[in-house]
Amino acid sequence: MGQAKDSSQSSHNMKWWQLSLFGVGCTIGTGFFLGTSLGIQLGGPAMLLAIIIAGIATYIVFDALANLTADHPEKGAFRTYAKQAYGQWAGFSIGWMYWFSEILIMGSQLTALSIFSRFWFSHIPLWVFAAGYAVLGIIVLLVGSKALSRLENIFAVMKLAAILMFIVIAALYVFGFFSGVGELNTPQSIGDFFPTGWTGFWAALIFAFYAFGGIEIMGLMAIQLKDPKEAPKSGKVMILTLVIIYVISLGLALLLVPWNDFTADESPFVVALGDFNMDFIPHLFNGAIIIAGFSTMVASFYGVTTILVSLAEDGDAPKVFAKQGKLAIPLPALGILIIGLIASIILSLALPEKIYTYITTGAGLMLLYNWSFIIMSAQKLRDPAIKDRVKYMTGIVLILAGVSGTISDKTNRPGFFISIGILVVIGIVVLFMRRKWKKNDKH
Repeated sequence: MGQAKDSSQSSHNMKWWQLSLFGVGCTIGTGFFLGTSLGIQLGGPAMLLAIIIAGIATYIVFDALANLTADHPEKGAFRTYAKQAYGQWAGFSIGWMYWFSEILIMGSQLTALSIFSRFWFSHIPLWVFAAGYAVLGIIVLLVGSKALSRLENIFAVMKLAAILMFIVIAALYVFGFFSGVGELNTPQSIGDFFPTGWTGFWAALIFAFYAFGGIEIMGLMAIQLKDPKEAPKSGKVMILTLVIIYVISLGLALLLVPWNDFTADESPFVVALGDFNMDFIPHLFNGAIIIAGFSTMVASFYGVTTILVSLAEDGDAPKVFAKQGKLAIPLPALGILIIGLIASIILSLALPEKIYTYITTGAGLMLLYNWSFIIMSAQKLRDPAIKDRVKYMTGIVLILAGVSGTISDKTNRPGFFISIGILVVIGIVVLFMRRKWKKNDKH
């Protein structure tokens, strides 16, 4: 996630194309590099259609948020709009939903990095790598947001370079420029494209959505545009670019390797490159993925701490979390981050086989709950035309399809119950907080 950008540096001079590039860089992460393997396992080649559907829904969500930003640029973005539309309970709820989603994303990325590292050291337990990356990530975080911002720019270029490298190499093999690849795995019928049926495709949707996680950050950054009314244009370019990159690269991987050869233990791109007569390429690509994944993990660290500070400053979290000290990150907020990391490491020790699936599903669902709030806020605050109302309803339907698909598959179901449990906790806290809010209103 790209919150590592120091918005103060932008000074409202960002151009629309810069926001588009920023969005592409901060969205491509372990959700794409590893999460898509889970989607392919569930839906086969139909994962490509799931990516397109998730891209359409992502565009609708970003368009709603961007138009709100264009009308009334607000520092708190989606949290502020939810509060304006439905009251303080909504701003509180969506803020904490976003915080929990970042916590889960952080755990998902930590686990994914450990899985990538086992490509070279298969005998080392996941939790050992998880602990190492956690410590290294905290060290980078404490360097400060300015240095982190520069690192994010470098890492964003590396991500795109890795994907483009795969596309070029795979395309050369597909079109016969190199030997070493057998018969291409081209679907010959609808059944080949949907090998696990519609239910498998339905269950795979959540992992397609997860690959687009990060657009909320673009909403937060949109207030730094020189002309906030260009935010919708930046979203169109960004999401179209992502869909094209995702579909072409995954499509090439599925042409080179049978869909049922992909596993949750390796990136689909490393698997696809594994049979080539270029032994160093899978290792080089795996290294690039680890560096890219590490950047999004550290950005999630930054997101977890900064959103908690923001909640505290707005009175939606204990004030102690906004207390500044000598460190770049307030010590209480850093403490919560460390507790979350320890919990992720313990989970990777206790549930090494399914932990990535569970956490990724839960993280994807928390993002979708957040996205639905964004659409509903836009529908209430903007008084949209009929065309926009239809668009917003389409977005809600697609989001519901992604959420409900997790119930249909037993592997995804624990992640669904994790997300529901978090919502219940937030709901209980809201009931207690309403008394405080009523007292404040009276005063």
